[in-house]
Amino acid sequence: MPGAPNVLLIVLDDTGYGQFGCYGSPIETPNFDALAAGGLLYSNMHTTALCSPSRSCIVTGRNHHANGMAAITELATGYPGYNGQIPSENGFLSEMLLQHGYNTYMVGKWHLMPSEQESAAGPYDRWPLGRGFERFYGFLGGDSSQWYPDLVYDNHQVEPPATPEEGYHLTEDLVERAMSFIADAKQVAPDKPFYLHLCPGATHAPHHVPKEWADRYRGRFDDGWDAYREHTFDRQKQLGVVPADARLSQHDPDVPAWESLSADARRLAARMMEVYAGFLSHTDHHIGRLLDFLKETGEFDNTLIMVISDNGASAEGGVTGTTNELQFFNNAPEPLEESLARIDELGGPETFNHYPWGWTWAGNTPFRRWKRETYRGGVSDPFLVHWPAGIRARGEIRNQFAHAIDMLPTVLDVLGIEPPATIRGVTQSPLHGVSFAHTFDDPTAASRHRTQYYEIFGHRAIDHNGWRAVCPWPGPSFAEAERPFGAPITMADLDDIDAHHWELYHVDADVAETRNLAEEHRSKLIEMIALWYVEAGKYNVLPIDGSAFERVMIERPQITQARSSYTFRPGTQVLPAAVAPRVLNRPHSVTADVDIPPGGAEGVLLCQGTNAGGWTFYVKDGHLHYAHNYVQRTLHHVASSETVPEGRHALRFEFEPTGAPDIAHGKGTPGRAQLYIDGRLVGETDMPLTTPVIFNPGGMACGANPGSAVTPDYPAPFRFTGTLHTVTVDLSGDLIVDAPSEMRMHMARQ
Repeated sequence: MPGAPNVLLIVLDDTGYGQFGCYGSPIETPNFDALAAGGLLYSNMHTTALCSPSRSCIVTGRNHHANGMAAITELATGYPGYNGQIPSENGFLSEMLLQHGYNTYMVGKWHLMPSEQESAAGPYDRWPLGRGFERFYGFLGGDSSQWYPDLVYDNHQVEPPATPEEGYHLTEDLVERAMSFIADAKQVAPDKPFYLHLCPGATHAPHHVPKEWADRYRGRFDDGWDAYREHTFDRQKQLGVVPADARLSQHDPDVPAWESLSADARRLAARMMEVYAGFLSHTDHHIGRLLDFLKETGEFDNTLIMVISDNGASAEGGVTGTTNELQFFNNAPEPLEESLARIDELGGPETFNHYPWGWTWAGNTPFRRWKRETYRGGVSDPFLVHWPAGIRARGEIRNQFAHAIDMLPTVLDVLGIEPPATIRGVTQSPLHGVSFAHTFDDPTAASRHRTQYYEIFGHRAIDHNGWRAVCPWPGPSFAEAERPFGAPITMADLDDIDAHHWELYHVDADVAETRNLAEEHRSKLIEMIALWYVEAGKYNVLPIDGSAFERVMIERPQITQARSSYTFRPGTQVLPAAVAPRVLNRPHSVTADVDIPPGGAEGVLLCQGTNAGGWTFYVKDGHLHYAHNYVQRTLHHVASSETVPEGRHALRFEFEPTGAPDIAHGKGTPGRAQLYIDGRLVGETDMPLTTPVIFNPGGMACGANPGSAVTPDYPAPFRFTGTLHTVTVDLSGDLIVDAPSEMRMHMARQ
């Protein structure tokens, strides 16, 4: 197609409706603002409230349950709408454009396949190169350190090209790679169009950014989240992003009033927002570098650019925020004084930080709630369209209802491409989205998308012709203490919820869902509930699985038969958490078969995790060591009482539980850690608690500790300098019986 436009889809992560400057935010985003000024800003775009589901909608044009993406891929189950496996009949935009002569590039976050398929064992058919992308550079899971990312290049793992000390940051790296992909092809075939799907890790936690970017915002958020909302809402009215008569949603009951916080808590929270703002501005800056590159190469005017966030701002930092998001997922928050002690480290390589709920709520101004929930704060997102060669309008706002499933049909529409009947011999399902290209130059055009359902973790909603019905789980109470995240839904629960807890809003006149009309318009509410069930029946939503925590705790299905023994070798790829042996809360052993040369050796034998949390088994200063990093709050360590002799030896670590986990209070199984050389006990210690739920990010690595070091006792990657034949992890519970040690343990408990 001569003159066919390039396609650039930019998908941000956890960026709220009220966080771009052009949506009223005080955060500086000049390059996104310039796209709005030179194109269109949509005020009524919707997603699914969660990343993998929304991303599947964008690339397929089908609803998320029909894609098997009811939740993030780490939480896939066996239900058809929940299995995390996008069927081949739901073709990707990359597969469609590949048939029409486009180069196709995926750069950044993928998160579109079951986690147990992310390893070197494959299968690779759901990796980016298996779904129509010719090149890939990024990470496969849900999040990654911006300083030490888990990188994949095409179909294999790679190390970052530099270290944080050398100035490395993932966003800059991704943009560099995107530009190189484009340049590689353009120098050979300058007239061949490209489709670039660019998905930075920003602004998902960790909020990692060079300190100078955060420092630009010193003092800018000292007046708190309530003031942020008021300022942003006023700007939104001035800009026309919301109607002049719109009402701001009420103060969220889960968010403390800013003035109720102590001075120290306000200081910490303000700094966390400074870091987030710097992170978003830093991202905007590097997106600007890509836009400048397109201008320099003459491609900018004829590139259809769409910018969207995958859901509302994230509340995964907890009510106080955290220096380490892993604490949130392990239910082990640190006290304020521990967070304050690290305030100057926020955003740097030693943290995995996330801001408090108050900034989440403010970031979704003017709406209520946030990511993971189906109020508009979870599902209404910033959306920009820019295409000078194809759109006459400049700097205008479009208020038509749209959803992420509409992006693919719109791209096909402007390219003049019909959805393919087959892809690689597989008959294709109909698209669920509709094109909004007719709104590009007609601000008064009616939306063609009239009905849209939502369901995430049991939270439900439906939009239909300007009305909106919402059903929070498990009813009207918002308090987290009364509403455990991921609590399962029973049929009795569902009957009660349907009878009593749906809410109704006329969003055409009440954009922020401030007036619940369920009692005044009961017949309309009943109509909307019935319509939700009709849509749910179409798209594999039923049965509803509202669980989340339970799905984190269970072991994932594997591509091989279940086993209790795993053998690893050095020089192999890192194992993602989903395929690594699950050692948490159970007896286990780690045995390394090594040759120690004359003069000794040192280095990591086996480790899992990062400086945010994990464990490591290693040799240093001639001694055998084990360290368990409990979400950066405690470091349990044991060393051998004697040196490891030269020659071939079996070096072994054992963990024997001595109690039960207390996961509700963030405590994994207590136990006894023991070190052995050739079956002889050489070190032991009691660990009063361990990590209860998850080590993430960072996988399991043999012979080295790539990325950030699990323990400060050594510098990464600390490769083993002797000969490491194998390392075997055994989960059978078959531990060495050591009578003297047993006696000492029992005596110590008297």
